Amino acid sequence: MKRETRRKWAGFLFVLPGLLSYLIWTIYPIIKSFLMSLYKWNINPRIPNKFVGLSNYMKLFQDDKFYTALINTLKYVIVTVPGQMVLGLLIAVLLTRGLKGQTFFRLLYYLPVITSWVVVSVLFQYLFATRGGLVNFILKDFLHLIGKDIRWLAQENTAMIPIYVLGIWKGVGWSMLIFLAGLQGIPKQLYEAARIDGANGWMLLRKITIPMLRPVIAFQTVMLTIGGFNVFLSVYVITGGGPRNSTQVLSSYMFKEAFEYFHFGYGATIAVIFFLIVFTIAQIQRKLFKRESY
Repeated sequence: MKRETRRKWAGFLFVLPGLLSYLIWTIYPIIKSFLMSLYKWNINPRIPNKFVGLSNYMKLFQDDKFYTALINTLKYVIVTVPGQMVLGLLIAVLLTRGLKGQTFFRLLYYLPVITSWVVVSVLFQYLFATRGGLVNFILKDFLHLIGKDIRWLAQENTAMIPIYVLGIWKGVGWSMLIFLAGLQGIPKQLYEAARIDGANGWMLLRKITIPMLRPVIAFQTVMLTIGGFNVFLSVYVITGGGPRNSTQVLSSYMFKEAFEYFHFGYGATIAVIFFLIVFTIAQIQRKLFKRESY
């Protein structure tokens, strides 16, 4: 066997485990979900599955709960993605100003990222509890901004707020870390030349920092958007999709249909539409940022 051929085979063998993993854990579930969406799927293998064609899709497009879940998911993405990125950038810029204890603060801000979603979701349940919750205590008894306790988790118009806050709080550390890496790649000479020309802090941020961080911003926007669409545990633990489905998101609605009502075919239909939405948005973002960068 020639040396060049051996080199190609060696490369293929290195790629093979990752390729197999991708095919088994990503491509196969997508294909399987699509096939399941065409059936009234039964979990009992002794009962044959009934082919229903596109009936599940027709039902989905007339389902008000699906549209509520879709809107809630979009709102979650719109609120938490910019929230994480703006706060992450501000913290990253502050931590590059030569403050004492930078390593400690980096660790402190990154700590929420590595904590369990279940644990912090339970914690946020207590923080936003109507009676005895820390948030109501601060707003009513300490700052005197409200006259009575707010029923955060029991009202439709306030139930998503704890979920937004948790999403931003938990993701800021990751965003900060990526921005820190990006900031270290900006030449200091650019800032020095701009300061000599009289630029202030805001102008440095607007004219140098943000344009130079555009690839980092593009990467974060795509990754955080995909992560935002996958929100599940915080909703499932804090509100369970209630009150009256007002906090239901696509993941929790899909889980509820499939594993609580055993409508596996309908749950697979939600998963397929969910995948198409996320894939389309990710591709649009990628093309937009690619066009701006080059």
